[in-house]
Amino acid sequence: MRKQQSYQWNKLSLGACYYPEHWDKALWKEDLERMQANGITTIRIGEFAWSKVEPREGEFTDTFFREFLDVAQEAGMKVIFGTPTATPPAWLTNKYPEVLNCTIDGVKFRHGMRRHYNYNSPIYRKLCAVIVEKFAQYYAGHPCVIGWQIDNELNCETAEFYSDSDTLAFREFLKEKYKTLEALNTAWGAVFWNQEYTDWEEVYVPRPTINNSTNPHEMLDYIRFISESAFRFCKMQSDILRQYVKPGDFITTNGMFSNLDNHRLCDESLDVYTYDSYPNFAYCLSEDPKHSDRLNDRRWSNNLTQVRSICPHFGIMEQQSGANGWNTCMEAPSPKPGQIMLWAMQSIAHGADYVSFFRWRTCTMGTEIYWHGILDYDNRDNRKLAEIRRIAKRVEAMEELTGAGYHAAFAVVRDYSNVWDAQIDVWHKRLAWKSEEEIFIASQLHHTPMDYIYLLEDTQAEELFRYPVLIYPHALILSEKKAALLEEYVRHGGILVIGARTGMKDETGKCVMEPMPGLLRGITSSNVRDFTFTGPADDACQIDWNGRQIEGGIFQDILESESPAAQVLARYSSNYFKGMPALMETCCGKGKILHFGGTFTRDNTAAFLEYAGILEPFRELAGAPEECEIVIREKDGRTYLILLNYSAQAQEIALKKPMRDLDLEETVFGHVVLKEYETKVYEVL
Repeated sequence: MRKQQSYQWNKLSLGACYYPEHWDKALWKEDLERMQANGITTIRIGEFAWSKVEPREGEFTDTFFREFLDVAQEAGMKVIFGTPTATPPAWLTNKYPEVLNCTIDGVKFRHGMRRHYNYNSPIYRKLCAVIVEKFAQYYAGHPCVIGWQIDNELNCETAEFYSDSDTLAFREFLKEKYKTLEALNTAWGAVFWNQEYTDWEEVYVPRPTINNSTNPHEMLDYIRFISESAFRFCKMQSDILRQYVKPGDFITTNGMFSNLDNHRLCDESLDVYTYDSYPNFAYCLSEDPKHSDRLNDRRWSNNLTQVRSICPHFGIMEQQSGANGWNTCMEAPSPKPGQIMLWAMQSIAHGADYVSFFRWRTCTMGTEIYWHGILDYDNRDNRKLAEIRRIAKRVEAMEELTGAGYHAAFAVVRDYSNVWDAQIDVWHKRLAWKSEEEIFIASQLHHTPMDYIYLLEDTQAEELFRYPVLIYPHALILSEKKAALLEEYVRHGGILVIGARTGMKDETGKCVMEPMPGLLRGITSSNVRDFTFTGPADDACQIDWNGRQIEGGIFQDILESESPAAQVLARYSSNYFKGMPALMETCCGKGKILHFGGTFTRDNTAAFLEYAGILEPFRELAGAPEECEIVIREKDGRTYLILLNYSAQAQEIALKKPMRDLDLEETVFGHVVLKEYETKVYEVL
């Protein structure tokens, strides 16, 4: 069972990212007072400022930030302090080049960017421990400091590490896991293409190969190693900070990035999790803003749903406030009037109790001169600042929503082995990424809110019981423990839906020599007899479900029954397997399992949710067009309805019960109109 979240904000609040080292000291007091006047009560500082405390190796000073913190204290501003380990100083990388990460062919990433280090360099870990302790000694006791952010965006920019230090650490990781080379060779299937190892010195992190081909079992362990490396780097800093933080202060980091078990990171190193939300990425000029499959900025609700699986009541450390881009990449338009409010409310609707905007003022120098903040270079009041002021007023009006729980109708099951396997196995990737995208789209368009739930080492069946329906799209990798959890869930009364390729592999990523769905056959009473991708020359695969034609997706497992317990619900109605079973249902205990041979689309997902009796669970409260998102949050017996209009056109909403408008403090009922990008928050009466 995962541990309880150890820190929650007790009041909805706003913040901003601020870099005092970028600005003349004469601006500090004016900036902080101006923030306070516009509803910003917390700032994040320090995460890229190693040299302000250690300008040369072993030479320390607390003067710069001490002076700034005193100004912040006088202005009544709260401060989240970042540890500066994402940008090692020039003296460090010049003297100790072994701290630098490398490309896969061994070329070092040189000084001048950020995150150019590796987690496993002994000297870098030693120097990081020193600077983190100095930051904590100097500033943790200051009364305006309320929290700490570790590093910045672990595994951002790159989630692959190929330095010599990483090879040495990878060998130790594998020795600890497998003990012997014989066990390693077996796990990696090293007999294939004569890859067997006879000495640990022969084992390296991945290196260039013909056609960039990889051993998939080695790659799966390599990703697990990267996750372990990032975790240990974070835990080292967290352990140091805990010796100095004041009671009530918190430790966090800002995620969520790949090749990292963020759930373990949160549980074992952090008090609360924060996320950096940039919905405007959907409108980068290299993207097609009319690509409806992506749902544009609304797609970030999927990211926030994943964050909520890590930490139910999280914070946003960086919330979009302007156009984004570097001088080297990314070009995007500025948020339209109303979109900053929309995106902040999107974060709050999905569980954020703290929203910090990036950044207070657009930087006038460096790579991020086009990563715009609230204020522009000219430092004048503008429409963005006016919108932040309106957000602050809105947040104050809805303070009672702080800590309210998100109400999901169903959950999509994930686990890190399958997430990482889908990164290195192109067959798995095509199925998993397309299905999860389509399930999310169905959830959004049919107003059926969803959660993600991860099967972790300590997951208990009770954590699954709160969802009447679970969809585990393509669990190619299954273990006996996960299979037992799923069986207990079904026997307890849940409805489990599984898709194509379930149970194909073991935890090493090797294919098992038994019919799919492998370890779940005992409760499905079905198996896979044949399978195929839908080829480009074929018609789209269709399935006949009691006369209703639904989509079969991009891959088809052709099913067969193993006992009368497995009832055929639907059959393929096209291709060479026309008439063969496509969907089977088996009762098990108080629940049932649906074995679906295809991949998930918005069409067939809606059909599954309807069959399970959970489609549009809030239809008795409100009706909204597809352009809007409906969110329900609950607290102390109260129900709150949040409506978000992602469209540039006004949308009509039907409120089917009397509700209290938290902004206007008046009761509303019947038809209301949401203007373009407008959001509303109601308490159901």
